[in-house]
Amino acid sequence: MAKFSLLVRLEAKPGKEQELSDFLKSALPLAQQETGTVNWYALQIGASTFGIFDTFETEAARDAHLNGPIAAALMAKAPELLSVSPAIEKVDILAAK
Repeated sequence: MAKFSLLVRLEAKPGKEQELSDFLKSALPLAQQETGTVNWYALQIGASTFGIFDTFETEAARDAHLNGPIAAALMAKAPELLSVSPAIEKVDILAAK
């Protein structure tokens, strides 16, 4: 069972909602290439609020993801697409089905 995860909350700048949505969708192939990423979800929570939830079996895999191409691309696009800095939380999974 994956015990480690990341919960990332993203708030789009006004008028940038579709661009942020498209950016998140475009990151799927990168996530699929990461051997340490068990699950990766791009989410739309509200009209301008988006998120990423991903799971990992080890802390090392989670850290590798945080230092990988998706995080780098997100941080490069953040000033253009986001109204505030991404809220990135390391979350431990207690139970899963």
